[in-house]
Amino acid sequence: MSFTSLVDRHAKAIMAIAAALVLAGAVIAAGIPVSLFPQVPFPRVVVDLSSGDRPAAQTVLAVTKPAEDALRAIPGVHAVRSNSSRGSAQISVDFGWGRDMVASTLLVDAALAQTLPSLPAGTGYEVRRMDPTVFPIISYALSSSQVSQSRLRDLAALDFAPRLASIAGISRVAVQGGEVQEIQVEADVHRLAGMGLSLDDLATAVASVADIKAVGRVQDRSRLSLVIARTDLQTMEQLRQTVVRAGSDGVVRLGAVAHVGYGHAPNWINVAEDGHPAVLLNVYQQPDGNAVAIAAQVRDTLGAAPLPGDVKLISWYDQSQLVSDSQASVRDAMAIGLLLAGLVLFAFLRNLRIVIVALIVVPSVIAVTALVLGLLGMTFNIMTLGGIAAAVGLVIDDVIVVVEHIARRAGAGGGAKDVLPATREFLRPLTGSSLATIVVFVPLSFLGGVTGEFSRALSITMASALVISYLFAAFVVPLLARRFIDFGRWQDPGHGRSTWLSRTHARVLTAGLQRPRRVLLGVIPLLVLGAVAWTQVPSGFMPKVDEGGFVLDFRTPPGTALTETERQLHQLDALLRSQPEVETFSRRTGTGLGGDLGEPHHGDYFVRLRTDHQRSTEAVMAAVRARAAAEIPGLEVESAQLMEDLIGDLTAVPQPIEVKLYAQDPAVLPAEAKKVADIVAALPGLVEVKDGINPAGDGLDVQLDPVRVAMESVSPADVTRALDTAITGVVAARLPARGTLLDVRVRSVGAATLTHEGLAALPIRAPGGHVFPLSRVASIHAVSGEPEIGRDDLQPMIAVTARLEGQGLGAAAASVKAALDAPGALSPGVRYAMGGLYEQQQQAFLGLIEVFVAAFIAELILLMLLYESVWTALVVVVVSALSTTAVFTALWITGVELNITALMGMTMVVGISTEMAIFLVSEYQLLATRMPARQAVLEAAGNRLRPITMTTLAAILTLLPLAMALGRGAGIQQPLAISIIAGLALQYVLVLLVLPAVLMLLPGDAARGRREVHAGAGARLRR
Repeated sequence: MSFTSLVDRHAKAIMAIAAALVLAGAVIAAGIPVSLFPQVPFPRVVVDLSSGDRPAAQTVLAVTKPAEDALRAIPGVHAVRSNSSRGSAQISVDFGWGRDMVASTLLVDAALAQTLPSLPAGTGYEVRRMDPTVFPIISYALSSSQVSQSRLRDLAALDFAPRLASIAGISRVAVQGGEVQEIQVEADVHRLAGMGLSLDDLATAVASVADIKAVGRVQDRSRLSLVIARTDLQTMEQLRQTVVRAGSDGVVRLGAVAHVGYGHAPNWINVAEDGHPAVLLNVYQQPDGNAVAIAAQVRDTLGAAPLPGDVKLISWYDQSQLVSDSQASVRDAMAIGLLLAGLVLFAFLRNLRIVIVALIVVPSVIAVTALVLGLLGMTFNIMTLGGIAAAVGLVIDDVIVVVEHIARRAGAGGGAKDVLPATREFLRPLTGSSLATIVVFVPLSFLGGVTGEFSRALSITMASALVISYLFAAFVVPLLARRFIDFGRWQDPGHGRSTWLSRTHARVLTAGLQRPRRVLLGVIPLLVLGAVAWTQVPSGFMPKVDEGGFVLDFRTPPGTALTETERQLHQLDALLRSQPEVETFSRRTGTGLGGDLGEPHHGDYFVRLRTDHQRSTEAVMAAVRARAAAEIPGLEVESAQLMEDLIGDLTAVPQPIEVKLYAQDPAVLPAEAKKVADIVAALPGLVEVKDGINPAGDGLDVQLDPVRVAMESVSPADVTRALDTAITGVVAARLPARGTLLDVRVRSVGAATLTHEGLAALPIRAPGGHVFPLSRVASIHAVSGEPEIGRDDLQPMIAVTARLEGQGLGAAAASVKAALDAPGALSPGVRYAMGGLYEQQQQAFLGLIEVFVAAFIAELILLMLLYESVWTALVVVVVSALSTTAVFTALWITGVELNITALMGMTMVVGISTEMAIFLVSEYQLLATRMPARQAVLEAAGNRLRPITMTTLAAILTLLPLAMALGRGAGIQQPLAISIIAGLALQYVLVLLVLPAVLMLLPGDAARGRREVHAGAGARLRR
């Protein structure tokens, strides 16, 4: 059965199936989860180890190295990197892409569990699998001038968090800041010593009366009862009446020797919102959660919750707004582009019903594409939404070429009966052109790394849209055209008429065919311009997007007291408030959004800008950095937009420039790092240069003398435990209060403000009962903060980092490498390797170049199958490849970086350009069977001039809103759109002028019909 009779016979069934698919797609689209990023299983697991407060060097030997050895042996581990500080370490374990990260995380946990017995006593660990949900999707701050911080924390943890737990898609609700209320038993250790008591005696007494235990069952007649022995405390007064000692000299109660009252647990973390103390409520989503729906439910739930007193609930971060804004930008871009494409159709074909057919088909294709995404379990995110927006221009191309061909045949007097035959006639070039575009996405889907994972979502989306577009163009568009267009009243406006465009094109092409080699020479300036642009265009990794907010990391000198850090941060608070674009900000001291190793002298801000901010986010960041450096000496700041910061945390490469230094003697690394940092800081375009030396705060080293300890009849563990109890305290029991259990902490009076002299005089009670000062068995020395110790694949390493300002990533890295490769820049025995986002960029660029070559080969094979001619296939592919030179020129002119989305766009240009060329070559081969070659070239170029012009204009206008990055979050697809537009613009000229000239130079074609050029051109002009 022929195509024509098949479609004609089953026309109603085809339309019914199409309508059902569109309806199903619309329904599925409403339920597809919406998130910022694709559901990417990042191959990274982070291990946080804690082992008291031992020195950093000892932490590496006793904790980090054994853990690294165990983790390195796990199958599939590619790299292990660690940072060790005083008593704590963070190890990053990188696996290969494509691995089952749930299973890999369990392997990490199992390896650490097996190693734990060999680590120092008291060592604990936490394993975290990194994914895009590591940062909250929505965060609130609770602040008040009347309600205490402990009450605010209870309100967040005991009221708001349980309310939110029932919302589908939420993984956890975390509370940061505030004070944790507890009951404190504080005693003067000197007074206790005079009474023959110690803090351990108080802790033992409290623990003994806070016990509840089932001791058995008794059967009395017909009843069986559980016997419970209990001395558990219920009230504060009962705690005060606890007996510490009883004897012939009387009873000593807890309240008589210690102060018992409410207090707050030791806390070295401060949290603020807009400069005021606050409690933060962070909501995290499940990997497959719908960010927009979750955020809406969170807003509704918290909006209905009662707030006591003057408590304010302030939203300081809402990721769903960026997602929603990106959605709106893509939606608006598609609507504007579709409208402009409709105007192109109307301008050329002068029929409103043809425009209506296009306006019906394009949204239908998008709806069915959404159905495919839903069935594949994908989400709407920045990549899939961008893929849909970019695909609209290609979908409208399919509609235009089919409608134009139908108009040329049926609109030239044939009528509705010629619609299906015209479609059948055009089916072969339509199939070839669609395959030429789709085949490009096959190698893209095999790209590795974070680039491959992100581009895979884009590739699947666009390939799905193009396949569906082809089916609609072949089967639905003809039926709609036959049904809606009245061919009895409408005639093709281009039939039998010449336009200024066709006449101009005929004259230029005729002149070019007379000297085809000169036409080829005319391409050389374009190639030279592209080559110059390649050397000038800045390069980057991910596209720059104005997110309307940024993360500001800060660090004060090591050892700075929390109060002094807060004083400096109040200055930074005032600086931020003075920026007119800043709406609000939150601050964390001693911790951070990304789970860094916490020290009281560093933390981060999240700064949220007003929706209508005048300056760009990058400009505000630069202004804040400059003023902070000038006005707050001693305070170091780093800034990054959240998306960049998040991807950096997920891939363990948060800085654009990272110089990893290694040496045979690790002791030389700190000095070498400072020297390299000075070299890097002197280079233009590099800011926030850090030498990678991150000392912890100052400390007091209590060195126990084993001989003296033994002479006092105590053990070193006894002395250490007494110190820990006096300074930190010991939680001896838990007391019920206000629906929860409060810790009961026994500690020394004034422990938090204990001086060097007070520590030396601290009394230690021996098991025999005698008391002696700490200074009798130990010497106390003040030590400066030890730096964190970094290791990379089991080698000591220090990383010097920098961020960019006004310079591309590639140029900046090249200048760094040139400076470090200069003679004498590095000391003997020291070597370096480039890391950071630059390393990721180079891996991504290498992968994309391989994809580009694979796409080139795939197109060549397709064309050879289509035309059965190696020369024809080579000509089409080479001409298509030449159009990619315009990508570099356009990026250079617009000042947009060459990044992974621009390279993806450049790869797609090969397929799109080949699609254009196929239409002309197929027409040429058809005509060459019944007329001389040169006349066939002129006829083919003339016949394809209008559809190629229409499709090029429609695609460019459709992508133009994306290229202009209209709206917040729209910049993610800007490089892609600019690349495709530039490639299309150059390919328009190459296909209509250069390709015909090259076809005439092919073996067997150039000699055929040399004398027919003028005749063919004249005949065409007369028509």
